[in-house]
Amino acid sequence: MSIYNDLISKKESLALVGLGYVGMPIAHAFANKGINVIGFDLNKAKIELYKSGIDPTNEVGNDAIKSTKIMFTSNEDDLKKAKFIIVAVPTPVNTDHTPDLSPVIGASTIIGRNLTKGAIVVYESTVYPGCTEDVCIPILEKESGLKCGVDFKIGYSPERINPGDKVHRLENIKKIVSGCDKESLEEIKNVYDIVIEVGTYPVSNMRTAEAVKVVENSQRDINIAFMNELAMVFDRMDIDTNEVVDGMNTKWNALGFRPGLVGGHCIGVDPYYFTYEAEKLGYHSQIILNGRIVNDSMGAFIADQAVKKMIEAGQAPKRSKVTILGLTFKENCPDTRNSKVDDIIKQLRTYGITPVVVDPWANANDALKEYGIELKTMEDAKDSDCVIVAVAHNEFKNMSLSDIKKMYRDCDDSEKVLIDVKGLYSVSDLKDSKMNWWRL
Repeated sequence: MSIYNDLISKKESLALVGLGYVGMPIAHAFANKGINVIGFDLNKAKIELYKSGIDPTNEVGNDAIKSTKIMFTSNEDDLKKAKFIIVAVPTPVNTDHTPDLSPVIGASTIIGRNLTKGAIVVYESTVYPGCTEDVCIPILEKESGLKCGVDFKIGYSPERINPGDKVHRLENIKKIVSGCDKESLEEIKNVYDIVIEVGTYPVSNMRTAEAVKVVENSQRDINIAFMNELAMVFDRMDIDTNEVVDGMNTKWNALGFRPGLVGGHCIGVDPYYFTYEAEKLGYHSQIILNGRIVNDSMGAFIADQAVKKMIEAGQAPKRSKVTILGLTFKENCPDTRNSKVDDIIKQLRTYGITPVVVDPWANANDALKEYGIELKTMEDAKDSDCVIVAVAHNEFKNMSLSDIKKMYRDCDDSEKVLIDVKGLYSVSDLKDSKMNWWRL
């Protein structure tokens, strides 16, 4: 009997290794379909939160966590009970932009120690083409003493979950699936079809599936880099970039990209996985790396514009109180990983400015641990000289310019500096505000 049938009949269990922004929604989706699910994470504190009905990712929600039948555990021995194991651990980059495979290597080691004959292991973590075969399989075989393709099977199915997005969810995003052979591909497809309402898309091999993931995000990165470069040029031309984009988008084949900060665990990271492997094969990227350079420079560019505007307003930047609204890498999401708002903060610090950072979505402990930033409240933001709206959380989008003005010290409107990174306010409204403003 197949693993798919055994999962449906509850004879076997499915395990999720890594219960973050990607792993938790997958585990919950399978549990919702009546599958026995083991949710494993090394972070014992996170496991205790889930057990108490709290969802630190905010992807599934506390109510759903309280009612789920997922067996949450940090005990790796529990993985022995699973015949279908999905790996959804993060894959960041090192400071030199080379892949940091330590989470994947660690997960593979743990799984290998607890792997049983007949199991299927599927990796969802973003890696470069060939990584699953060249790095993961040898670890699984060494730790388990089993032979891939004979004693156990393996596959790759890149995650496509968009954290914070309540429209494009796991269930309605087409799922790329691949396996080490025809039999494993069929099993993997059948299992994912349990939860993917729009169906799966099988590809011929795991390297192709790995390539799909890094390329789709590299494409977005390059397009945003183009818009960011335009924004820097248009700033010198005194042309509003968003107005240009609005006009361009009236044409049927416009792509709709806009300038902005490119962070997070995917778009700001995945291109480096692709170029890393390309370099190993003797090819130096001409477009992808240059796109990364442009996007990685945007935080410093925005901070420099803020300082220029403060000087223009008659302020002494080093003595000015600067407030930044938002730290997470995207709106309405608590994920602070690879946030490019930190680049704004770092550049401001080179001018002797230590900004007040406010973010109702971000976890205070994560902000302190990852960036050394102590999050403040809106009350702490009073009497500001410069306000930088960096993330379009609903709490900030709902603030009118009149609300924003209340954050400043008592002074003439022309001395109040507003940096609208997300283009939340129209040019006409900004002009009418009489503030000293700039928007990306």
